Amino acid sequence: MKRLCVTGSLHLDVVVNAPQLPRLDETLTGNKVTYIFGGKGGNQALAADRHGASVYFIGRIGDDAFGQTLLKTLDNGSIDITQLQRDNGKSGMSVAIVNEEGDYGAVIVSAANLRIDKEAFSISKDTEILLLQNEIPEHVNISAIQKAKKHGCQVWLNAAPARRMSPELLSKIDVLIMNRIEAEFYESTLLSNKASHITRILTLGSKGVQIQYPGEKLKSYPAYPVKTHSTHGAGDTFVGSLAAGRLAGKNFESALNYAQAAAALYVSTPPKKRSNLCPEDVLRFLHN
Repeated sequence: MKRLCVTGSLHLDVVVNAPQLPRLDETLTGNKVTYIFGGKGGNQALAADRHGASVYFIGRIGDDAFGQTLLKTLDNGSIDITQLQRDNGKSGMSVAIVNEEGDYGAVIVSAANLRIDKEAFSISKDTEILLLQNEIPEHVNISAIQKAKKHGCQVWLNAAPARRMSPELLSKIDVLIMNRIEAEFYESTLLSNKASHITRILTLGSKGVQIQYPGEKLKSYPAYPVKTHSTHGAGDTFVGSLAAGRLAGKNFESALNYAQAAAALYVSTPPKKRSNLCPEDVLRFLHN
């Protein structure tokens, strides 16, 4: 069975609910705080696992209470974490503020994620897709890619958060997934000849998703209209379920449709019930 390797970040997300997002110099009174497993790498690994993919994870946690919470969550699933590294310092964390409409802003502190040892992990021969993000150092991503390409793996990069991308990294990406802000940031970068081979996926939230294959015109797909509880984690659900769909043999159009449905179901489900969502729920959603 072909597997998905997610190499990426782990954060414990501190989520604060407030009437609105604070402006500069403004202090607001929140009404709720929740501690949630997070980090784009961890969230995408969990999403892919939840949607049927065989997943192994490469990352690093600290020697603290946050690290133990992250480890416990990963251990509860079927993700292979034998290559999860341990650090003597602090684990990654983030603070997100969610308003009454479900929109949010967040700040991350990467901590142990910045100290992943690129010499201490391997990419197995049964890996079909290597999934990366920008929350770990680029040299770690490049090392993972070099190891993956020896086995003919596809390399996917969810380019979040947006940061400068070296020509070496750009030349080795097969699929690039961005939101609107990231697409604006990379607009000039993607004009390079080194980017001409990349399949580009642009997520637009409630406006749907776009995909552009190398040398072809942009294709657009509308989103499923739903009532949103919170959009926090929706992008990671989309990416993880998209990878799971491709591993299951779906073509990109079919996998995109499934991933959009998975993300719509995720944002329209109360946060406490989201961990129970599974492929059968998505299929029911699609057939309703």
